[in-house]
Amino acid sequence: MSTFDDLELIPPLRKALREEGYDTPTPIQAKTIPSALEGLDILGCAQTGTGKTAAFALPILDYLAGEGHKAVAKRPLALILAPTRELAIQIGDSFDSYGRHVKVSHALIYGGVGQGRQVKALEKGVHILIATPGRLLDLMGQEYIFLNRLQIFVLDEADRMMDMGFLPDLKRIIKTLPVRRQSLFFSATMPKKIAQLANQLLHNPVKVDVAPKQRSVELIDQRVVFVEHRQRKPFLLKLITDGDVGQAIVFTKTKRGANYVAEYLRKHKIEAVAIHGNKSQNARQQALDNFRADKVQILVATDLAARGIDVEGVSHVFNFELPMEPESYVHRIGRTGRAGATGIAISFCAASERGTLKAIERLIGFEILEDGRQPDPLKPGEKVDDGDGERPPRSGGQNRRRRRIRGPRRAKGTGETGAKSPGGEDPAKTRPTAADRKNARNRRRGNTKKSAE
Repeated sequence: MSTFDDLELIPPLRKALREEGYDTPTPIQAKTIPSALEGLDILGCAQTGTGKTAAFALPILDYLAGEGHKAVAKRPLALILAPTRELAIQIGDSFDSYGRHVKVSHALIYGGVGQGRQVKALEKGVHILIATPGRLLDLMGQEYIFLNRLQIFVLDEADRMMDMGFLPDLKRIIKTLPVRRQSLFFSATMPKKIAQLANQLLHNPVKVDVAPKQRSVELIDQRVVFVEHRQRKPFLLKLITDGDVGQAIVFTKTKRGANYVAEYLRKHKIEAVAIHGNKSQNARQQALDNFRADKVQILVATDLAARGIDVEGVSHVFNFELPMEPESYVHRIGRTGRAGATGIAISFCAASERGTLKAIERLIGFEILEDGRQPDPLKPGEKVDDGDGERPPRSGGQNRRRRRIRGPRRAKGTGETGAKSPGGEDPAKTRPTAADRKNARNRRRGNTKKSAE
């Protein structure tokens, strides 16, 4: 199949594709679209960047526009589940582009923003719902969404859903789906739990596999630098300023780490912004828009954003810290070398991370070569911020709860500390009486009258 015209899509969709400059379908599009147009279930193994959004968006638009279904309030005809807000927004943008000449409506449902506008769209009625699991279940619980009329269900990035702990939510959603429906299931990897979920969801699916494990490693120059944590931030700055780094993404393990790395780079006159789950939706979208517009050179992100960032022209990916899961490494470096371009991925590895590095090399099937550049040695007494992006750990005493420091007690009946009472008793060992406490209260209130002894 050489062109989109061979796919027998309706004319308005072919017109939109020509306007977008699309002529030849990608492998997953060529393999998926004909079967999806026939109403068959699809089990696709494909990573982000292979064109799978069009692989399910075009058949959905073709079916809904061709059948002339009317939108009904709160009851969508097609549901697309995505793991992150960023990916949901990208899918929505694709539907805007491909569906510009057909009368098929869609709405985005995700958390991090108020639900008012989303509820209004649902009450007006939409054909297609693009949602993240949490907000979808929330609105279903409020009876703003009913799935009894659903005809097409798409689960995108299933393994990422699993990594983010959405499996219980997915099972709850799947239980509400009509038995008679078309289901399209996409995942970058197919571990056992994902395969079990696919078996529950799909009926005699057409299997499409265009994402071998080594797909992302073929066009990407991968290197590793053995550097300890406390030297990483200065070394990262050196690589960015001394090399041919254009736009780059830096991956950290933690949200806090992403903030510290971005702040460090900004202090050294590098335009950088952090993106992670603690940022508001508006802040995350603004950061992505600025990065796409080349207003920001460096995007510092956590693994949450590893598959939600689809930006062409990223020259470098820096693994500031190696990921906990080897599979996440493949998704991280896949942010560069997109659309057939080459890219460079540089990973920092401390002595304590060598086991993780070996696991990554087993997954991708070869040893990552060591980069010749090394961080400058620290001078005696030189202080450098912790390179892992976290604040330096406190000493043992500082980690304990701070105790209130009390001065020595005043001797009963005296105004001096450390004095003994007339009876010779140490006042520090004498408990104040009720009268003492009352006299103290009176003094604070400016009342000099003593209580009766």
